[in-house]
Amino acid sequence: MTETTSSALQLHDARPFFEKALVHGVQHGIIDRERLAALHADAPKGMVQIARYFGSEFLRPELEKARDRIVNLISLHLLETTDADLAKAAVLLRDHSLLSRSKAGSDMLRRLIAMPESSNFGMAGLADADVPLLGLWSLRTHAEYRSELERRSRIAAAIDAALWMAEQYDLDPDTLQESGADAEAVIRTGLLLQVLAPRAADWPHPGAFEKAVNAQRKKPLSADAAALRVPGGLPGALREVVQAEYGTVRADLRKLLDPATVLRPLMRPTSAFRSRYFLLDDPLAEVDDYHRSLDELDAGEELLQPASKTWTKTVQGNDDEHSLLTLFLCVAAGAPKKTLLTEKTAASLVRKLRKSGLDAALATGFIREHAPGARHADYIALWHSFVQDAQRTLLSDMDYQLHDALALLRRECNVGA
Repeated sequence: MTETTSSALQLHDARPFFEKALVHGVQHGIIDRERLAALHADAPKGMVQIARYFGSEFLRPELEKARDRIVNLISLHLLETTDADLAKAAVLLRDHSLLSRSKAGSDMLRRLIAMPESSNFGMAGLADADVPLLGLWSLRTHAEYRSELERRSRIAAAIDAALWMAEQYDLDPDTLQESGADAEAVIRTGLLLQVLAPRAADWPHPGAFEKAVNAQRKKPLSADAAALRVPGGLPGALREVVQAEYGTVRADLRKLLDPATVLRPLMRPTSAFRSRYFLLDDPLAEVDDYHRSLDELDAGEELLQPASKTWTKTVQGNDDEHSLLTLFLCVAAGAPKKTLLTEKTAASLVRKLRKSGLDAALATGFIREHAPGARHADYIALWHSFVQDAQRTLLSDMDYQLHDALALLRRECNVGA
C-alpha cells in the first residue's frame, strides 16, 4: 500500500456524528469540563429510559442496544439540524441536555413514521405499530432517514394533490379510500379531464369518459387547447408532483385523440390504461351504456346471428378475453385454433408469425362469420386493440430469444405450463 493510499484511507472517520461533535466541542473550548461532566451524567439516564421503552432496562443486551440508539438518535438530530457542521453541533450539545437531543431525534423519526407509506388511498391507516417502527428506525443512518423522508414527502404531496383534484369535482375522499385509488391515478385523470371535459362538474365513470373522448374527436383540439397546464388554484407546493405526471398523460392523450385507437378495450377494468387512471365504478351507468350501444348497432341479421358450431366447438365456453385473444391470434397466424397454448406451442406460434406474418383480417373475418352477432363489435375492438399494441413485439427480429414476445403472450393471452 502506498503512502498516498494509506493517507486517503485514514481520512475516513467512521465515528458517530455525536462523538465527532463532542470531541470537536472539547478540543475547541465550546464544551468545558463542567458541561462534559453533565453530559456524562445524562447518558446513563437516557440509556435506561430508552431500554425501558423498547424492552427492559435490566438486560445487558437491551442496555447495549439502548446505547447505540441514543447515540444514533442524537446524531440524526445534529446532522439534520446543523447540516453536518461540527461547531454548530457542539454548541447544541453545550446548550441542551442529551435527553432533549435524543428526544428531538426521536420526534424526527415519529414524524417520518406518521407520513404515508403508499399513495394508495385504500392503504390509509394500515401502517405498523409505532413502537416497532421507531425501534427499527432508531438504528438507521441519517442517509437512510433522508432517503425515506424524501420518498414519503413525495407520497404525501401526491395524496394532497389528488385530494385537491378530487375536491374540484366534489369527489368524496371516502370514495377514493373505498375504491383503493392511487393518488397518481387521480392526478392523471384530473389532468386529462381538463383537456377532454373542461366543463365537467362530476368525476366520470368509464362510459362518461368514453363519451368525452368521442366528443373531442369530433372537434379536434388545437395544439394550444390540448396542452397540459397546472390547474388553476393548485397550491404551489403541489405543482411539482402534478407536473411529474405530464409525460404519461401527454402520451395517453395523443392515443385517446387518435381516431384509429379503439376506445372500448382501453376502458376494460384489466387494461393497462385503466390501471393508470381512476374512473368511478357505476354498474347502472355501464348497463345503460351497454344497452344504448346495442340500440345504436345495426338491428339486422348480423346482430341476431347465433354462434356457429365451429365457434361453439372451438371456444367450449372459454370466452374470457385471454382465451379469445389466443384464438384470434392462432387464426391470424394460420395455426390450429386453440384457446390455450403451452409454452412450447406459444414459442412455435411466434416463430410462425415471424416467418409468415400476422394477417389481422383473417381473425376479423373469423369473428364476423362464427361469433355471436351481438358480440361482433366488442370482439373486433378487443382484437384490433391487441394487434395495435402487440404486433411490433410479436414480429420483432431483435427479440432473438423470444423473451419479450412470450412475456407478452403470457400477459395478454392464455399460456399454460
